[in-house]
Formats: sequence, C-alpha cells, structure tokens
Amino acid sequence: MAVVLDLVNNPRPRHPEKAQKPDSPVLSKPDWIRVKAPVSPGYFATQKIMRDNSLHTVCEEAGCPNIGECWDKKHATFMIMGDTCTRACAFCNVKTGLPVALDSDEPARVANATAKLGLAHIVVTSVDRDDLADGGAQHFADTIRAIRAHCPQTTIEVLTPDFLRKEGALEIVVAAKPDVFNHNLETVPSLYLTVRPGARYFHSLRLLQKVKELDPTMFTKSGIMVGLGEERNEVLQVMDDLRSANVDFLTVGQYLQPTRKHHEVKRFVPPDDFKAIESIAYSKGFLMVAASPLTRSSHHAGEDFARLKAARATA
Repeated sequence: MAVVLDLVNNPRPRHPEKAQKPDSPVLSKPDWIRVKAPVSPGYFATQKIMRDNSLHTVCEEAGCPNIGECWDKKHATFMIMGDTCTRACAFCNVKTGLPVALDSDEPARVANATAKLGLAHIVVTSVDRDDLADGGAQHFADTIRAIRAHCPQTTIEVLTPDFLRKEGALEIVVAAKPDVFNHNLETVPSLYLTVRPGARYFHSLRLLQKVKELDPTMFTKSGIMVGLGEERNEVLQVMDDLRSANVDFLTVGQYLQPTRKHHEVKRFVPPDDFKAIESIAYSKGFLMVAASPLTRSSHHAGEDFARLKAARATA
C-alpha cells in the first residue's frame, strides 16, 4: 500500500488534502486480487522508453495492479498534462495540487514513444486541469494529431476528464477524431459526494451522450468501480443510464484502496459476481463489456477495441 507522505523521496505531500484525515480500515486482499511484482525485461524496456521521453503514465501514478502484465507487452497508458491533478477524488492515487504549465513538446514525445513501443492501439488519459480555460482539450487534440502524423496506423483511445464548466472543450477533442472516446463515471450517483466530490454524475453522463450527438460513428466507453459501498440496484441503474446515452463499451473493476487515507474498500466482489454483471450488461445492449476484479479502463484496450469493432459490424 502506498503512503500519503513520502518524506524520503519527495518532501511534498502527495495528497495534502488527505494528510489530516483519519486512517480508513484496510481489508486483506483475497487470492483472486493478487498480482505478481513487475520484474520482466519487457517491463523495464517500457519503463526506459517512458523515462527517455519524459512522459508520465497512469499505470504508475495511479498504482495500477496490471502494470507488470501490460508493460511486459509494451502496452502503456500515457497520462498527459503533467502528474499533478486539480481534483482530489477519494479513490485516486494521482497526486493533487497546483499543476505546472503545459509542455508544448509533449504531444510529439507521446507520438515518438508510441512508435518506439510499436503500439497498434494507444490510450491517452490526463490529470484534471481545472486551471486551464479549456480543461486541456486542445492539448488532447494536439496529442491525437501528433500520433496520427507519426503513427498513422495506430488507433487512438482517449480517456478524458469531465471538462466541467469548460464550454466548447468537448467539441475540440471530438473534432480531432479519436477512435474511442472514454470518460469514466467511476461510481454510482449516491457516492459522488464522498468518492468523486469535484464531479457531477449527470454532467459526466451528458458528456458521453453529447459525443454521440457530435459524431455518431465514434465509439464511446465508460467504466465504474465496485466495492466502494454501492448497492446492486444502483449498478444496474448506471448501466441503464449509460445505455440511454448510447455508450458502447462498459468496464467494471474492483476498487483497490491506495492508502489508509483514501476511501475504504467496503467489499471485495467475487469473480462470479463480475460474470453476472457482464451477462446483465450485455443483455442491456452494450456492444462490449469487460468486467473482472482486475479490469481497468485501458487493460487489454487494443484487443477489446478489435472486438468492439467486430461487435458493431455484426450488430
């Protein structure tokens, strides 16, 4: 488990807003949630490419449990616009604070790393940048276009912030034509105040709906975590809400608590429950569903995109 204060490697608190919070209980992880430590040659090769290009990844910053598996295959999820988020979500391990200015060379470096990794499908996400007039939308668009110019065969998936109160931002990203537009709802509406206090459930839902209105051919995707204290009927309602917004692809994974200062894990959901969630989601009309304890937004994203296209073709 990570720590909030790392005074040896970083004198600044990673989560200053959480430092004074009381510790939350920590449940022991069941066997089905355990993963191997990342030690393969492929992992270190991917790490070197990231370091050589001075890039951040959500794999590292958010403490993804799948980093060993994905990086061994040279699959990494790029996190643009710095490593510091303006939001302070109770579930997230990305550090919070005042971000630095945007780096205009970053899109080119992402494109270069994409080529070196040989990615057929790339996922680009970001921190929230509430400090920017467009929330970073133009930087997303610049990154998409840089990848297209450098790696024209690579398909592109973006996982964006909510662009809350950023008029016209969504249109900028959609106009850049990513192949998949992903924005995660993260949890059920009743938990937003405690889990995702800086966001608004119906704004996020409307964002996804509007993508389809702007470009009906663009694939849309969203995900939630379970184990935060949600009720089963609330998860089913989120599915219905997403289908009402014409979302194509749903991901559902187990929430894992980054530190004792973060929201506690209320329950480790058994694998059979995820299978049931997947079956119900398909029955509601999603083209693609990924539901398992270790499912994350960008886990197996390339393979899933191929399946998503095939599902649309046969629908």
